[in-house]
Amino acid sequence: MNRRQHLALTAGLWLPPLAASLSACGSQDTAPDLPYTLLNGQSRRIGAHQGRVLLVNFWATSCSTCVREMPHLVSTYQKYQSRGYDTLAVAMSYDPPDYVSNFAQTRQLPFAVALDRDASLARGFGDIRLTPTSILIDKRGRIVKRYVGEPDFTALHTLIEELLAA
Repeated sequence: MNRRQHLALTAGLWLPPLAASLSACGSQDTAPDLPYTLLNGQSRRIGAHQGRVLLVNFWATSCSTCVREMPHLVSTYQKYQSRGYDTLAVAMSYDPPDYVSNFAQTRQLPFAVALDRDASLARGFGDIRLTPTSILIDKRGRIVKRYVGEPDFTALHTLIEELLAA
């Protein structure tokens, strides 16, 4: 058992082996073109963001780190959205839709918020179980980076700027 697995078990979490959890998100992997449903009921696909840099953020209203990072996600979106950057906040399947809707409204989230009711998005991006987990996708639809936990936003901004310039 490696250190990561030991720490996860000590914390009462189940984690797949690291290689398995990252296999769907290697630097050369293409993001899955999965459908998703927004809070307002509209259906979209991940592939519709091609040509833009996209951060897919898996989160939950019960996750304190997710709540803490959300203002940073908002400011990142506001800083770069006019240059070709999108954010998609994906609420985990166990998160009650009313909680998600209330959170998005009270915090005036400016980006798309999706409900992953059947966990198909979480499974499609590598069986995501821990929140927050964010996936950064380039303009060509390739997965560039996976963040488990709150990212270093200074480094994230540097990477977004590089991807927008490419």
